[in-house]
Amino acid sequence: MGHKPPCRMSRQDRAKQFMPFAALKGLPEALAKKERINVHRIELSECMAEELNRKFLLLERGKMVTVTYYLQGEYVKMTGLVAMIDNNYRILRIVDTRIHFDDVIDIEFE
Repeated sequence: MGHKPPCRMSRQDRAKQFMPFAALKGLPEALAKKERINVHRIELSECMAEELNRKFLLLERGKMVTVTYYLQGEYVKMTGLVAMIDNNYRILRIVDTRIHFDDVIDIEFE
């Protein structure tokens, strides 16, 4: 009886054995999408608008802030460094995210 050498697998084939397996492809994304509840944009009262304008005046490039803003049917909070403030186009950039002034509902300073 002859002895057979063990079968050698390529590195790629061995690596595939340890890759995560998703039995239901796309399910986590579908569930996350389903959980999302669209909300209407909040109309700021005059007092809230004045307070927000005051906070806009305090913004400076390089400051760490948390901005709450309206994005595609929901309110999002983002924390990061102020990279740009463009008063002409009314755009605020936090790191790489561009946010229109009209979408902002709150600014918190760190």
